[in-house]
Amino acid sequence: MPAAVGCAALPRQDEEARSGPAPCKASASLQALTMSDGIMSKAATMEIPISSNGDAGSLPEDDGLEQDLQQVMVSGPNLNETSIVSGGYGGTAEGIIPTSAIKGSGLHQPHPSPPVGGEEVVRGIAVEKFDIVKKWGINTYKCTKQLISERFGRGSRTVDLELETQIELLRETKRKYECVLQLARALTNHFYSLVQTQHALGDAFADLSQKSPELQEEFGYNAETQKLLCKNGETLLGAVNFFVSSINTLVNKTMEDTLMTVKQYETARLEYDAYRTDLEELSMGPRDASTLCRLDAAQSQFQSHKDKYEKLRADVAIKLKFLEENKIKVMHKQLLLFHNAISAYFAGNQQQLEQTLKQFNIKLKTPGAEKPSWLEEQ
Repeated sequence: MPAAVGCAALPRQDEEARSGPAPCKASASLQALTMSDGIMSKAATMEIPISSNGDAGSLPEDDGLEQDLQQVMVSGPNLNETSIVSGGYGGTAEGIIPTSAIKGSGLHQPHPSPPVGGEEVVRGIAVEKFDIVKKWGINTYKCTKQLISERFGRGSRTVDLELETQIELLRETKRKYECVLQLARALTNHFYSLVQTQHALGDAFADLSQKSPELQEEFGYNAETQKLLCKNGETLLGAVNFFVSSINTLVNKTMEDTLMTVKQYETARLEYDAYRTDLEELSMGPRDASTLCRLDAAQSQFQSHKDKYEKLRADVAIKLKFLEENKIKVMHKQLLLFHNAISAYFAGNQQQLEQTLKQFNIKLKTPGAEKPSWLEEQ
């Protein structure tokens, strides 16, 4: 019987010898870790060629790298598990720390909440801005409605005939003065080119006078004449430039400032009519509790815009009056200057031309005097 048992056990021992011992779970895990480390190191050190258009080219070697990487990702740790692995990938169970043990730690510090006073200030600023936008929207709606009604002839418009006539006259005067200013600037540019040509011609005559003995006297006369005309032309240019500067100040500063006040007045007039129409519509409606509250608010807003409208109307009337007086004074002086300077120049009266500049306190800029020297700047 023992021999039979021994003979029966012999084939099992031979089978184990041929197939080898069965691998344990620890050995399998160690082998998978070694294979994944080798693949990851190979993938990290492998060069990835870049094509001309910036796309990654195909890897010519190791076509099974993608499958190996997928296998590593499958065998890696599950990121959805509520545990943290210390010691790296493939560590033992001793390195696993449950997340319940670190809930009270300082991994994620909570954001400090703003102070209560700061929240109230921010809320107050937001409410204030909202009220401003709301008032602006209501005012824009009312003014747009009033403007459309006036354009289509359905709404009434407050008109001050005398003031409106003066405003239209001012706009027409400004357009005409702008035309005079443009022509005066063109005259200055053309005359400046003439003076430069005379200066160059005088230099050429003077040079030929020295190099042509047989025509020295004739070239000399012409050189002196051109130099005298050039000097008188520079004097006339000073007078015309002063004329242009004064007209420019009158048109683009004085008149423009008055027209800005006129624009404010027209806006105030439109708002006044819009709130007046709103008040009239509420007055014609039923008189219940809510309507009375709205009527009181409309009356207050109407009175406020009425005061603003009347104030700006008075400002426009005063500015128009002062502008007319200033315009007469300035234009009387500038037109006299322009006439005397032009007449003296074309009459060839150099003394009268210089006297005209002295009469109006015009100082000519000498060449090189526009920029101070470095000694004067110290």
